[in-house]
Amino acid sequence: MHHFSDRLNAAIQKKKTPALVGLDPRFDWLPADIVSNANKNHHSQAEIVAAAFEEFCLRIIDVVAPLVPAVKPQAAFFEEWGPAGCAALQRVILKAREAGLVVICDAKRGDIGSTAEAYARGYLAGENPESAIWAADCLTVNPYLGSDTLEPFVNVAVERGAGIYVLVRTSNPGAGTFQDRKTDGINLYECVASVVEELALKTKGDGNYGSIGAVVGATYPEELNQLRALMPHTPLLVPGYGSQGAGAGDVAGAFDEQGLGAIINSSRGINFAIRK
Repeated sequence: MHHFSDRLNAAIQKKKTPALVGLDPRFDWLPADIVSNANKNHHSQAEIVAAAFEEFCLRIIDVVAPLVPAVKPQAAFFEEWGPAGCAALQRVILKAREAGLVVICDAKRGDIGSTAEAYARGYLAGENPESAIWAADCLTVNPYLGSDTLEPFVNVAVERGAGIYVLVRTSNPGAGTFQDRKTDGINLYECVASVVEELALKTKGDGNYGSIGAVVGATYPEELNQLRALMPHTPLLVPGYGSQGAGAGDVAGAFDEQGLGAIINSSRGINFAIRK
């Protein structure tokens, strides 16, 4: 089974949940034994933090792998620590793949032409982890530079059985500053949504959904319901659940009648549940 959405939906049905576990390690919040282990075995601050992040994420993967279909490592937390952090991220992704999880790398890449293609070929491995250095099934993508900059990501995704999630309506409080701007009476996020739905329709698998998805925040439930109707063939990645304030009622409209069509992300609420 090579198609990204078909693989993801099969995993959702197997695990009987659309839960997506974000991997967002924060050094000050890590368990004391993990920090102690890292300090014993490493010297530079970057190596200590990277090792602690890796151990923390691997522990989470071991716990959640039997329970959820997918994880979403946040690349920025690792990249902050340079080569050591990037190496840790790569190992975390590979470990998650080995555990049978679908991996969505949250790096929000986007650029023109050959640069976008380089991002796509570097991140999007699809079904075969050895196809790309970062070995991810899927990547989050920023569409701000225009629809032509999505094409390299789409082409590589289709070629390798990978997927992308395009930022459409994000969950942050200031999302509307740009996304609610109107052109000819249409919000910017609706313009992006129409492009994404067209790409999703062109990349449909055996099921109803394409390999090209959209990030739509649960913190804007009215827009989420609207966008589900505007993008019937687009799989949704829905952040904002839990720590950002959204609940089950806010995300219900993201799903089709079979309970498919969306994955619901929780990061801090799962990573640091012990802090509650």
